[in-house]
Amino acid sequence: MNQQPRRILRVITRLNISSPALHAILLTERLSRPDYESLLVCGTVEDDDGDMAYLAEQHQVTPYIIPALRRPIHPWRDAVAVWRLYRLMREFRPDVVHTHTAKSGFLGRLAAKLAGVPVIIHTFHGHNFQGYFTPGLAWVFVGMERLAARWSDTIITLTETLRRELAETYHIARRAQITVLPLGLDLSPFINVPRHCCGFRQTWGIPADTPLVGIVGRLATVKNHGLFLEAAALIHQQRPDVRFVIVGDGLTRPEVEAQIERLSLGGVVTLTGWQRDIPPVYSDLNVLAVSSLNEGTPAPVIEALAARCPVVATAVGGLPDMLDQGALGTLVPPDDPAALAEGILATLDNPPETEAAQAIMLDRYGIDRLVSDLDGLYRGLLARKRRQTGTGKPGA
Repeated sequence: MNQQPRRILRVITRLNISSPALHAILLTERLSRPDYESLLVCGTVEDDDGDMAYLAEQHQVTPYIIPALRRPIHPWRDAVAVWRLYRLMREFRPDVVHTHTAKSGFLGRLAAKLAGVPVIIHTFHGHNFQGYFTPGLAWVFVGMERLAARWSDTIITLTETLRRELAETYHIARRAQITVLPLGLDLSPFINVPRHCCGFRQTWGIPADTPLVGIVGRLATVKNHGLFLEAAALIHQQRPDVRFVIVGDGLTRPEVEAQIERLSLGGVVTLTGWQRDIPPVYSDLNVLAVSSLNEGTPAPVIEALAARCPVVATAVGGLPDMLDQGALGTLVPPDDPAALAEGILATLDNPPETEAAQAIMLDRYGIDRLVSDLDGLYRGLLARKRRQTGTGKPGA
């Protein structure tokens, strides 16, 4: 007798250009028949966000859209989103609801609890308790996460550091309730791109022999592009030949443009907006810089090292773990322009060997490893729930 595929309902707030969205799309594609039937549920992308719907289409993933599921807090709309999620869960009857990102994590777990879903899981891709909101509002969200943790069979973090913060600093859940599973990405396009292929440079009129430093990601306060530009100004004073690129877009673009003008960097900094073909970006960079105030496991760091592009990053969030405390890239103190500039200049002057870092990224963050890990986790949690309740279906 053939076993029915396990049903996974995956919920994420929006498919903006981000690591969590990429993660959710790939897992929905990979956890499919005959063993799984996966449905990806998301809300709509805000006007200032890049949209990753094109990538879902490329991977033959058709998301189920709930328009009320949106990032801004809105009590009535949020209540509608919970109701729509609840109705969908009662119809789809998932064995597992797995949520990603804070907003969908709370609403999705609430709906799953009300719908009687057997196994409820949430992944913290980072946390929004630092660098996003005022301290008072951040602690409101801490309280909400503590409540939602009670509905969760396990909470996944991408790093041991994040697990420790959630358990010991913010007391979201007991350490034993938290599972560490590193991010998993399809790294083959980055592994296979040659160094300095120059396609990206040609597009933006940057000479092949010019040192090029870039930052990749959303233009948002937490990414701290201001620090990157202050470091760029310091580097420009010492090395006028160095050029800089900012790949991405977002809410803080006006501030970024104003700072470029204020620092007289218009001739050396290029803003490219969102780019769909990312491997050539890392191929042509001499250094990827990360200037964030807080991070979980940022995909640009993994992708850059997979493409053998050196990384200089602020030592915040999960970055020290990702870079093996500095063995795989240069770590600098946060919000210190001189330190970031010094780290970038040292990397330009003495480029590190990158073959070992590339191999580690593939082994540690490849999508096949994550799919295998999640398959084991889902099976184990469902088996435990069946032993406890005598069934593995919702509503029993």
